[in-house]
Amino acid sequence: MKQVSIAFAALAALVAGLGAPPVASAQDTGEAAPQPAQSSCEGDVYDDFDFWLGEWDVTTPDGQVAGTNSITKAEDGCLLIERWTGAQGTTGQSYNFYDTGLQKWRQVWVARGATIDYAGKLTEDGEMRLEGKIAYRNGTTAPFRGSWTPEPNGSVTQRFQQFNSQTDGWDDWFTGVYRPKPRAE
Repeated sequence: MKQVSIAFAALAALVAGLGAPPVASAQDTGEAAPQPAQSSCEGDVYDDFDFWLGEWDVTTPDGQVAGTNSITKAEDGCLLIERWTGAQGTTGQSYNFYDTGLQKWRQVWVARGATIDYAGKLTEDGEMRLEGKIAYRNGTTAPFRGSWTPEPNGSVTQRFQQFNSQTDGWDDWFTGVYRPKPRAE
């Protein structure tokens, strides 16, 4: 009986980790610690916003020059970076990425006058739609939404709207027509 209780005590100590042999760390052995497998941002969902990639001349719908925009892919295809320069010299940038936690595309826009944070996805008709909030530097905020529509001629129409609580409706904030910049030869 005494042997059974000693064996039981040894087993209990082992289960509790008290009798477990020490585990050598990578630091102890001089070997590199194993790294988690790198995830890839390849696949259909990561390509949903690729129609917006490029160097663009942007006008208003009536043809007035609004500015230029550069949209590039970075971080092995996980990030789209926007760099906007307005016709009057204003600038802004955005990070656009597929947020796996939300299972939506997300854009975070930062400019001197405001930040915008919104999320959404590609619709069945091929339009990217995002909804969220604009926050102005003076502290006011409002619901905000944007859409990007690829056109058959290779242009992209971008439309932003801000919710107006006084009218309980959506006001156009900016509409731009993106046309590819001519290639330098």
